[in-house]
Amino acid sequence: MSIAAQKKKASRSYRSSGDKPVSVRLGLATGLPQQLAKWRVVKMPFRAAGLTPRQRQMVEKLVDASRYLDDIYWRQSDPEGLTLFHELEGNNNRIDAEVRRMLMINGSRFDLLRNNEPFVGSQPMPPGRGFYPPSLTREQIEQYVQLHPDSKAEIYSPYTVVRWQGKELVGVPYHVAYRSLLGPAARDLRAAATLSDDPAFAKFLRLRADALFTDDYYASDLAWLDLKDPKFDVIFASYETYLDSLLGVKTSYGAAVLIRNQAESRKLALYEKYVPEIQDALPLAADDRPSKRGLATPMEVMDAPFRGGDLRHGYQAVADNLPNDARIHEAKGTKKIFFKNFMDARVNYVILPVAKRVMRPDQAAKVTGEGYLAGTLLHEISHGLGPAFARTATGKADIREAIGPTYSELEEAKADAVGMFGLKWLVDHGALPKSRLQEYYASYVGGLFRTVRFGTGEAHGRAEMMEFNYLTEQKAVTRDSATGRYSLDYAKMPAAVEALAKELLEQEATGDRARAEAWFKKYDAMPEDLKSSLQKAADVPVDLDPVFSFPERVK
Repeated sequence: MSIAAQKKKASRSYRSSGDKPVSVRLGLATGLPQQLAKWRVVKMPFRAAGLTPRQRQMVEKLVDASRYLDDIYWRQSDPEGLTLFHELEGNNNRIDAEVRRMLMINGSRFDLLRNNEPFVGSQPMPPGRGFYPPSLTREQIEQYVQLHPDSKAEIYSPYTVVRWQGKELVGVPYHVAYRSLLGPAARDLRAAATLSDDPAFAKFLRLRADALFTDDYYASDLAWLDLKDPKFDVIFASYETYLDSLLGVKTSYGAAVLIRNQAESRKLALYEKYVPEIQDALPLAADDRPSKRGLATPMEVMDAPFRGGDLRHGYQAVADNLPNDARIHEAKGTKKIFFKNFMDARVNYVILPVAKRVMRPDQAAKVTGEGYLAGTLLHEISHGLGPAFARTATGKADIREAIGPTYSELEEAKADAVGMFGLKWLVDHGALPKSRLQEYYASYVGGLFRTVRFGTGEAHGRAEMMEFNYLTEQKAVTRDSATGRYSLDYAKMPAAVEALAKELLEQEATGDRARAEAWFKKYDAMPEDLKSSLQKAADVPVDLDPVFSFPERVK
């Protein structure tokens, strides 16, 4: 549907009647102001001092391109929510304005902090979002593919929108479905390339512009990993599968404009040096942990003055490990990006205040920004560690496809557990000071208390809820019933973390969907004691609502 047609549909569907707020007529969930209060508004300014006029123009072109990916993301996440968002534009009514802000925060009508329940209207969230026909089930897809095996590749492709065509299911390539928005995005990328002073970055931008019309990012991903300490960078592709709760394979578009923090980036060399050794030390069969020696592991600490798509809406990532293509992992490696401005805000406004409310005071004092950064660094490194493929009964398979919808939370939990295993390995081998190990563990657990507040409707929240429950089962984390505060048993943490890492690595290595689903079903519910303790942090925001220097314009 064209943009003009969508706006016309919006006028038909959500036209206001009299002075009554559109949102009230559609029906509102209770407590909307309280839900909004859980998202702290934080300014993320564009600091242009020291940049040349050409560099500023280049950044503006990259922002323009990123806006188009944000437009596509809305269509993937919740097309009807996008229609409502447009209809509410310019409304002066307070309630409609609050709904519009909630729509922007979530990128949909579904409240991430209430397990994706609708906050406006009554329609439940389709597990397939905008990627599939609303009523289509996973079982129906699997049955259809059994009867039409030649259609499996296009239906399961990460880069197709599945639609009925008569009685046939077809996969429409992203570059066809979203061409009207990808065309202008590509033009902006090419314009930015002409303004770049870095030939390698300009080459990457042109390759990425070409890839938008083929959905084949391989060549441009290789060029992206070859960038050497770039002053400017972007995340600009359809990478993550968090939105797809039906098959767990469809990727959503995300974008971030990045400016290098040189001083912080220099500190990462220590971690990069030991990536192959940590891979070799994992508690996993040797055949399932391919060598990382000789592969690239570039790391960048960046400030992000603008983000769009899955990096803008919902959970506000403080780091990324990309690309997700296992072929790239084998041939070249991955890039780890840390968003310094977002990480600082998360630590200061969320993690430290929550830790002070729910952890034993002496251990809460060990939760630090540096400790959290170390854990985040190893988490992102660990996305590239472990098996590259699953060995299933039918042969080598893509882990994401083998595990299905549970993959996102499994991979996030694996990165946490392997990351903490890696930190302990670095301490044991003298790369990091032993005196800081308690700080690392305390900061990790402090981060868990922050993330479980998202609930199990979000992949990171479900992952860390499972981790918390496992650690408490192993008595590595315990609760004082008198104070309601939690404490760590530092002596038990290493064994508990290693056992958890081994379990999750084996789930990925075997591609055992049933094992993964049963594991998370066992451990993903929030205990009543934890709910009670978290009430002490009820006034602390759950996450960030970023405000950029560049206007956010949604088409």
